[in-house]
Amino acid sequence: MNDLETQVSAGWSRMSSMLVREGRPQELPETGEFVNVPVTRGSTVLFPTLEAMNRTDGRSHAHKLVYGAMGSPIQHQLEEMLSVIEGGTHTQVVNSGLAACTMPLLAFLGCGDHLLLPDSVYGPTRRFAGTMLHRLGVMTTYYPPMASRAEMMTLVRPETKIVFSESPGSHTFEVQDVPMLAEVAHEAGALLMLDNTWGIGVFQPFVHGVDVSIQALTKYPAGHSDVIMGSVTVNDEAHWKTLRDAAIQLGQCAGPDDCWLTLRGLRTMGVRLAHQSRSALEIAQWLKTRPEVARVLHPAFEDCPGHAFWKRDFTGACGLFGVELQPQISVEATERMIDGLSLFGIGASWGGYESLVLPTTGHIRRVTGEGGPTSATFRLHIGLEDVSDLKNDLACGLDSLRF
Repeated sequence: MNDLETQVSAGWSRMSSMLVREGRPQELPETGEFVNVPVTRGSTVLFPTLEAMNRTDGRSHAHKLVYGAMGSPIQHQLEEMLSVIEGGTHTQVVNSGLAACTMPLLAFLGCGDHLLLPDSVYGPTRRFAGTMLHRLGVMTTYYPPMASRAEMMTLVRPETKIVFSESPGSHTFEVQDVPMLAEVAHEAGALLMLDNTWGIGVFQPFVHGVDVSIQALTKYPAGHSDVIMGSVTVNDEAHWKTLRDAAIQLGQCAGPDDCWLTLRGLRTMGVRLAHQSRSALEIAQWLKTRPEVARVLHPAFEDCPGHAFWKRDFTGACGLFGVELQPQISVEATERMIDGLSLFGIGASWGGYESLVLPTTGHIRRVTGEGGPTSATFRLHIGLEDVSDLKNDLACGLDSLRF
C-alpha cells in the first residue's frame, strides 16, 4: 500500500483487537460462556423485597436495573463498548441516529438559549432546530462550516449554550477545525457537540475538546442495514447526569435485539472499514481522472475543504465521499446516470456492506450562502463489492454523460 492508502485504513486495523475483546465479560465462569453476550428481553424487573427495589436508582447509574426502558444487560454491554471506542466515560443508546442528535440538544438547551449550527448540518437536525427548538424558545444561528476563529467569535452570544459540529459534513464533506471550535465554545461557557458518525474510531472526540459525541449506530457499527439506533457519549460526570436524566424523562432507550445486532456488527467493523476505506480511496482516485468529474470531495484529498484538519486530527477515513461533476452536465443527466447504475443502490443511508449512491445537488449553503458545490453532485458509499466491478459500473454511467 502507498502512504495515503495506509493513512485511510490504519486506524481501523489498529481497532480490530479491541473490537473483538471489549463489550463482553472478561472473566469466564468454570461452566463456560458463549462468546456472544446473550439477549435479555424484558420490561418488568422483579425484586425480592421493597427494600431491595428502593436501593436501585436508575437515574444515578445506567447499569442498575429498574425497568426495561431504563436499560438491559445487553444495552449496557453495548454502551460500555461504545464508550471505549469514543474515548468517553458514559454512553446512552437511543432509538435512532436522529434521536442521538436531538436528545442532547433537548437535554442541554432551554428557553432563551442560543445554538450555533454549521450550515452543512444533517438536514433533519436543521429541521429540528428550526421547528421544535424554535417553538421552545431556542434561537439558532448557522455558521459557515469552514469559519475561522475570529468569525466564530463574532457569532457567539452571552446566551450561547451549544456549538454543534458535523465533521466532515455528510453531504458536503468539509472537515471542521474541531479543536478551535472547542476553544470558542469553552471560552463562551458553552458545550461543543459533535456528530462523529463519519469519524467513528478514527477521530477521538474528547482528545480534541468535544463535550458530547453523537453516533448514528445505524451506519458502520451495526453495519448490515438492518438496525436503526444511535448513541450519545460524554466524558464528564455532570454532563452524564444531565444526559441520563433527559434520556429517562424522554423515554429514550433501544430494543435488546437491536443492541445485540449492533454489538455483533461492531466485532467486524475494523476489518470492514479497513477494506471499505481502501476501496473508497481507490475509486475516488480513479474518479479524479475522469473528464466528467470536476472534483472529488474526499477528506484525504488536498483540495477537499478542511483536508489539513483531517490530516492533523484523524487516523483514517471511511467509505463515504462526494463527487462534483463538470458544470455543463445537467442535474437531469446526472439523475439518469444514477438510475442506470446496477451495483449502486439508490438509498438515503450509508455504512452498510452495500454500495450506495445519492444525489446531493440540493445540499448547498442555505443560510450563509458561502461555499458548497454549485454543479450537479452525488454521494457514494463504497461497500464490500469488488472494486473493479464498482469501477466498471461507474464507468458505464459516466460514459453516458455526453458533453
